[in-house]
Amino acid sequence: MSSVGKGVASASIGKILQGRGYSVTAVKADPYVNVDAGTMNPTEHGEVFVTNDGDETDQDIGNYERFLDAELSSTNYMTTGRVYLSVIEKERNLDYRGKCVEVVPHIPEEIIDRIKKAAEKNKAEITIIEVGGTIGEYQNILFLEAARMMKLENPGDVIFVLVSYLPIPSKVGEMKTKPTQHASRGLNSAGIQADFIICRSEKTLDTPRRERLAIFCGIQKDHAVSAPDVSTIYEVPLNFEKEHLSDKILKSLRLPMGKKRNMEDWKKLVNTIKNSRQTVKIGIVGKYFRTGKFTLIDSYISVIESLKHAAWYHKHKLDVHWIDSQDFEDNASTVKKLAQYDGILVPGGFGSRGVEGKIRAIKFVREHGIPYFGLCYGMQMATIEFARNVANLKNANTLEVDPKTPHDVITINKTQRSNIEMKKYGGSMRLGAYRCKITPKSLSAVAYQEKIVSERHRHRYEFNNKYRKILEQHGMRFTGICPDNDLVEIVELTNHPWFVGVQFHPEFKSRPLRPQPLFREFVRASIRHKRKK
Repeated sequence: MSSVGKGVASASIGKILQGRGYSVTAVKADPYVNVDAGTMNPTEHGEVFVTNDGDETDQDIGNYERFLDAELSSTNYMTTGRVYLSVIEKERNLDYRGKCVEVVPHIPEEIIDRIKKAAEKNKAEITIIEVGGTIGEYQNILFLEAARMMKLENPGDVIFVLVSYLPIPSKVGEMKTKPTQHASRGLNSAGIQADFIICRSEKTLDTPRRERLAIFCGIQKDHAVSAPDVSTIYEVPLNFEKEHLSDKILKSLRLPMGKKRNMEDWKKLVNTIKNSRQTVKIGIVGKYFRTGKFTLIDSYISVIESLKHAAWYHKHKLDVHWIDSQDFEDNASTVKKLAQYDGILVPGGFGSRGVEGKIRAIKFVREHGIPYFGLCYGMQMATIEFARNVANLKNANTLEVDPKTPHDVITINKTQRSNIEMKKYGGSMRLGAYRCKITPKSLSAVAYQEKIVSERHRHRYEFNNKYRKILEQHGMRFTGICPDNDLVEIVELTNHPWFVGVQFHPEFKSRPLRPQPLFREFVRASIRHKRKK
């Protein structure tokens, strides 16, 4: 089934092998015909994670970067659409020298070529490849065919890991292996025999279940790896090592065992996570988490993880609350409930729904001295709120919401305007890493302790520089500027305890052992506000 934890399992396997001294990278193969994840609805697919080189990828790339403390690129991500597009372009360029180009073998060969290029670019001794989707789906069969071909070509260099869920029906009280047996046979039908099975379940796998999986799935008994539910995903690598998984994988790959284990920093992290007693209460005002009666936090997974990293740095637990900005539009008086939070964050987003609710929320936290952190759209909404309610620019807005606004505080440049007019949406935003020059003695300067930083972006609209002077006169500081095009990257308020908005997405660069500086200082300010209250 989906959401069983393949991404975390892949990242965790990479982590424990990295802990043995090996150079490791990870590749995500998504079965979608989309060329990238940029055009997918986040409430259906989850967060779009942007790499340094501007690729719009699946959220699992974010897990890989956080666990491996690495900066990955477009070579680490592929989709069915991207693979087919490459093959078609090669055919058009006569790269196949007049051959009849066929789905098999040419599509699997392209997949294999991409995997090898990712390993080469990242100088990896071991490459983890995660195939998206579930067993038995038509969509991912070509990725499984590529895997089968790789194993056939290099039998000692490739192993297969199946991640499967073992349910415990509440009225029965017994862990059931039959669904996993069927999954294993489904994998067999694609010509693949699992070497390991990661057994996801509510509880720890016991001996009788290991024995049944060994018999019916054709694996060694100790290759059924217990993966019970845990309080934090960062505990998963340590649980894998309790099962000596890195030893077993290295043995299966015929690689030397002599390298020492080095997971001490990770153990300290998990200890901090488990033993922190104080909490910091953060409200996230957004709109991409309602899906029927359920809350889908995957839309903002990097934001949540960044807040957690920062909270753990300060020996606190994160108490996060989801606040739908639409609620403040339906009933303006409900904005008062924001007073209960230690800090408020408005993340990125697109479109007009919930915008006025976000602006009302920002006005409240600005007037009441509650620490505020605005990311991308959250920064743009902060400048609009300030323009309207402090600089008295009536009906100030973003052109994205109101093309006829008299004060386009947030505007669009000629390139992006052309992209929209020509309906060039995929991969055409301002994407990837850009430089930002920090103003000395600002909140951002205190956080970064650097004059020039690099952060990742994903936006079309930007601050209109013709409004910079008037907003500065009323107390807004522009403390981060891209030196390459004079684009505003960071705004702050002078008469507020901690109020920062950024055009970029700092959440993409936070790591569990190295919190992103602005998140770290936002949480510090939130803790300070809590104590003051």
